[in-house]
Amino acid sequence: MEKIKVLFVCEHNSARSQMAEAFLNTLAGEKFCAESAGLTPGTLNPLVVRALKESGIEISGKQTNDVFEFFKQGRMFSYVITVCDAAAGEKCPLFPGIAIKIHKSFDDPSKFTGTDEEKMVKVRKVRDEIKEYIEQFIKETEMQL
Repeated sequence: MEKIKVLFVCEHNSARSQMAEAFLNTLAGEKFCAESAGLTPGTLNPLVVRALKESGIEISGKQTNDVFEFFKQGRMFSYVITVCDAAAGEKCPLFPGIAIKIHKSFDDPSKFTGTDEEKMVKVRKVRDEIKEYIEQFIKETEMQL
């Protein structure tokens, strides 16, 4: 069976979309092939790298990707899931052949304030929310197969 291709998109591809990609590939990589990209790619958020490492997932060597480059390459996905705010999600290009576009907003770790430890508490909360969402996405998608 061919893997279901999923693209996660957020503003900078530095946090939320990276976490979603990592969780989907880790939890159901035998059925899904997840990638992530940003509207204006930035650099990987070190607190997100740390939070995922606490969950046993290593992404420190990952690069950020540009969603518009994926679009120009004619890449095709079964699902495109925006994980940023609704306004930013609307800027995502419409990929050819998309079966389903989904929007699920999560807080942006780049906007968290406080000490590193205070920010880590918030990043862990977003990480756990994204993991829970991915687990639900896997269940719902498998029921449709």
